[in-house]
Amino acid sequence: MRVCADPDNLPYSREDGSGFENRIARLVASDFGVPLAYAWLPDLRGFVRKTMGAGLCDVIVGVPAGFERTLNTRPYYRSTYVLVEGQGDPAPPRDFADPRLRRWRIGVQLVGDDAAATPPGHALAQAGATGNVVGYPMAGRQPAAARIFDALDRGELDAAFVWGPQAGYYAQRSARPLQLHVMQPPSTLQEQRFTFAIAMGVRRGDRALRDRLDDFIVRRQPDIDRILAEYGVPRVAEPAP
Repeated sequence: MRVCADPDNLPYSREDGSGFENRIARLVASDFGVPLAYAWLPDLRGFVRKTMGAGLCDVIVGVPAGFERTLNTRPYYRSTYVLVEGQGDPAPPRDFADPRLRRWRIGVQLVGDDAAATPPGHALAQAGATGNVVGYPMAGRQPAAARIFDALDRGELDAAFVWGPQAGYYAQRSARPLQLHVMQPPSTLQEQRFTFAIAMGVRRGDRALRDRLDDFIVRRQPDIDRILAEYGVPRVAEPAP
């Protein structure tokens, strides 16, 4: 089984096999009884075209469930942006109207070439929290999430909104105790989704492999869940229909 992956993108993948997507890929290969190989490329613009599109690999272990460049399996987890804070407050903020969010120094991730705000950044701006918010572009010598957690450890930030899998991973490794809280987007910003389902992606048209992976996910979901739990990935239930 040939997997397309970023060689330095923890907690997802790394060339030494230490990411949770590496672990899941090994589980799939073992279940299928096939050897595991990788096509390594930084997950930047053109990643799918230069790897799967070039015939170098067959599976991307983590893609948004609605991703259009691949044929996707059923989701194997759903995660969300979370509030990370170390204030030790027994009553953390429950919504974006909480006045502490306009007082705390808050870090947020910025995405894309134009460093656009992630959904929590839009929610904070709507709530009037702008002057106290610090943006961390994805591009940099370290991942934005790593830089945010470094700032939390140094006391330069009071809190941050971080994508769940990254938040859980770095919180486990933080020098100070940190809490993760799930917050819903304001009702006036429903188009800014906080929660995303994650699936595996295969080459468009490869229904046989997609169906085989769907069967794997159904059978081995408990094993996948154990791996995600080891990495501290916050998961949310699928909403009722």
